[in-house]
Amino acid sequence: MAKFIPVEPFNIVIFGGTGDLSKRKLLPALFHRFLDGQISTDSRIIGSARSKLSRQDFHNIAQESCRKASEEKLNFDNWTDFSNLLDYQTLNATQPGDSWSELTEKLGNLKDRPTIFYLATSPNLYVQICESIKNANLVHPRSRVVLEKPIGTDLESAQLINSGVGAVFDERQIYRIDHYLGKESVQNLLVLRFANTMFEPLWSRTSIDNIQINVSESIGVAGRAGYYDQSGALRDMVQNHLLQLLCLTAMEPPNTLNDDNIRTEKLKVLTALKPITVQDAPHKTVRAQYRANTVEGEDMAGYQEELGEDSPSNTETFVAIKAEIGNWRWAGVPFYLRTGKRMSSRNSEIIIQFKTAPHEMFGNAGLTEGNKLVIRLQPDEGVRLFVQIKEPGPGGLRIKLLPLNLSYAENFMVRYPDAYERLLMDVVRGNLSLFMRREEVEAAWRWADGLLQAWEDSGTPLTYYLAGTDGPPASEQMLARDGRTWSSEIE
Repeated sequence: MAKFIPVEPFNIVIFGGTGDLSKRKLLPALFHRFLDGQISTDSRIIGSARSKLSRQDFHNIAQESCRKASEEKLNFDNWTDFSNLLDYQTLNATQPGDSWSELTEKLGNLKDRPTIFYLATSPNLYVQICESIKNANLVHPRSRVVLEKPIGTDLESAQLINSGVGAVFDERQIYRIDHYLGKESVQNLLVLRFANTMFEPLWSRTSIDNIQINVSESIGVAGRAGYYDQSGALRDMVQNHLLQLLCLTAMEPPNTLNDDNIRTEKLKVLTALKPITVQDAPHKTVRAQYRANTVEGEDMAGYQEELGEDSPSNTETFVAIKAEIGNWRWAGVPFYLRTGKRMSSRNSEIIIQFKTAPHEMFGNAGLTEGNKLVIRLQPDEGVRLFVQIKEPGPGGLRIKLLPLNLSYAENFMVRYPDAYERLLMDVVRGNLSLFMRREEVEAAWRWADGLLQAWEDSGTPLTYYLAGTDGPPASEQMLARDGRTWSSEIE
């Protein structure tokens, strides 16, 4: 049974408090932590937006959001106690005015507790909001600011945001959030590697054939079409989520679990990533866009139809990349990254494919591939180690690859906090381990910008795939040229 350790009383101001992120993730996350006794009744949760709402209006929005966002039936008997923590402030966060004085009054004595400013807004407002916070005299040693991704759209814009926010808050007060790093299975990756002596000696080019990081989504762009068309899969997913997963998979053992030690090792991976050049782009990358399809009687619109524009869009909704890390541990080991919208299923996995046995002694018994470690992030978090097992029965030796299964739901029989719940509590504690440092963000953008430029300079074409499938044939062909395939789901 999980033991939830209470955090000290805190203030949190959610800019964009009536927006999608606040309603789907932040408010339900805070309610869950309150129900589990981690948040005290003298903490303050203040939503802020331009909308003119009363405190009761915000209570109603928060309650409806928590009901919709929760998969299990929650005990709303404690809702009144939780709602006492909630308040609302109408505010134009980028403009001075009396509303800031009202917010300051609601926050009370800033020095007796952490005060968190969560920027659930468009990134182009981050610097202005931080300057407004400073002008309202709300920055103090225990202030913290949380920045949602994407931090910029390229290296230059990321540097401008980092510099602007950094002019108001010290680096150790800035929490750049990537919710993938809050997933239980992602954190368990560190434990698997560094707490089990059976894995770390094998975790290198000597035993590993390739590593695959797959993040597939079954949904299309829907209401995000306007934003997504300016972004695309590389900026939206690869530059942050997938590269962060790559870092945790490939990093060297940190000296301790101190946040700076962990983030320094992740930065080393990013700086060791080999640039993808104009010559590399056509055969080491695939960029594609989904088209309309009908799957089991369901009509799925294509990206162009969802976008609703007359002129064709060249934005990629699918990316596959063969990445390589130029260091001693990983020389020659390909890291295959794949992400896409409107795929056949919602699935996120890190797959460590070990090499096959060096000597074939079993003949035609069925030994076709090496061991495989599958770390599943969603939909059902868990870890599976596939090992070769003899099939029982007479009639000769037959070998089958079967999993040793560690399912969190089956083994722990308890609901564990989701990513946002865990990360929000880490912000209150002042734990930066699972948040990105400035140099990480900029190193990731430097690599992604190089790839975007290589696509442009090489004229890498946009290919297509049918909605509800696993991407374009070109993605399979990219691995086939290396004599490999995308790992299939083995139950």
